[in-house]
Amino acid sequence: MFILDSKPLSPDRAFTHNSVQYPATWLRNVSPEDRAAIGIEEVPDQVQAWDQRFYWGVSEDGSLIEKDLQQLKEQWTAQIKATAKTLMDPTDWMITRSAEPGGKPASDAVLAERALIRVKSDEKEDAIEQSETVAELAEYVTGLGFWQWQNVEEETTDSPSLHAGVKQL
Repeated sequence: MFILDSKPLSPDRAFTHNSVQYPATWLRNVSPEDRAAIGIEEVPDQVQAWDQRFYWGVSEDGSLIEKDLQQLKEQWTAQIKATAKTLMDPTDWMITRSAEPGGKPASDAVLAERALIRVKSDEKEDAIEQSETVAELAEYVTGLGFWQWQNVEEETTDSPSLHAGVKQL
């Protein structure tokens, strides 16, 4: 990257310095000494990484270009709902069976786990909705709380989960 007066220069773009107009090909066609003679420095490109789930890229001034917050909230809320559905799918047949005439009631463990999934889903959806900036939403979604679906106490007990191994997605 070429820098002149603390500003980046594009190699294929004309520029003006001290009232002199330089053509678009000038930076590529002159020697490093000629560039240095007018104060142009060549520095390694600084690649700034960004999370493409939340940002479009980096602007010329180096700031992140945010995606639309409301659309991101809708997207991540849909992800929560899909995950909750996936976690509940294996026991849906038990609930259906219990609703049929003469059906066998679902166990307390199944009902408790399904209730926990609904509570966690609601908590996550609320946290997403309360995010006021893209950065705040990104921090929450990339944190452990977003991916955690079990209570911490349950993880440390020896009681088997109906969804063994599904502690984090």
